[in-house]
Amino acid sequence: MSFNSLSGGTWTLGDLAVTRFGYGAMQLAGPYVMGPPADPGEAVNVLRAAVDAGITHIDTADAYGPHVTNRLIREALHPYPAGLHIVTKVGADRDPRGGWPPARDPQSLRRAVHANLDGLGLATLDVVNLRLGNAEGPQPGSLAEAFETLVELRRQGLIRHLGVSNATAEQVAEARSIAPIVCVQNLYNLAHRHDDALVDELAAAGIAYVPFFPLGGFSPLQSTALSSVAARLGSTPMSVALAWLLHRSPNILLIAGTSSTTHLHQNITGAGLRLSAEDLTELDKIGR
Repeated sequence: MSFNSLSGGTWTLGDLAVTRFGYGAMQLAGPYVMGPPADPGEAVNVLRAAVDAGITHIDTADAYGPHVTNRLIREALHPYPAGLHIVTKVGADRDPRGGWPPARDPQSLRRAVHANLDGLGLATLDVVNLRLGNAEGPQPGSLAEAFETLVELRRQGLIRHLGVSNATAEQVAEARSIAPIVCVQNLYNLAHRHDDALVDELAAAGIAYVPFFPLGGFSPLQSTALSSVAARLGSTPMSVALAWLLHRSPNILLIAGTSSTTHLHQNITGAGLRLSAEDLTELDKIGR
């Protein structure tokens, strides 16, 4: 499969062209994103299969494991092929119980950026997202001190582009008032459409929107409606949900994750599902 045959085509993050169908590495770590994978060899195979399929956008974080997914990416893909771009995030640590305590003070952010550089074997990180809020979702409050710390690291040449994750619309606006951003990574799917206006606003500004949990949080009624469309199309609910996201707006980038090569190829095929106007109308009712 080639770069141009992946569903959705490409998008530009600043000056970096990436496939809209990307790969999220979080599931390569052990249970609850802690520790090593049960099958490290398969984890390496999945990463290589993603690149072989033409994917040029991999999402990761040094906090995954912690340190696990970045090391796997380096083992599988370094030296990195031309055109492959790795997006990472900072702003949260891990505790011994598997929690995600905030780590957005300047010292923690500098340490996290260097940990990502070292783990991935890079001199410059393509894109760094500032993770805000907490495990329950976005939380109000200024991001100025944390974001300005990353802006300074960008001036030093350690970061190429910036983004925000788990952010409110107000925090996105605040970040954009401080420095350009190339992406926003938030919870969004057919059932959770609270960022609809933000998706459209970002599209008009040429900024990517990268949803996580593309099939998370559906009520039984919503799942039934999604399954009904999938059955009519002879497909799966996950495939329909991924395809809908690519249809929703041209600035939406997918980072569906998996620890299985077979599942990776199923996701790639499923995201290419063609949805009719009737399908889209029916699916649009799920989150309204």
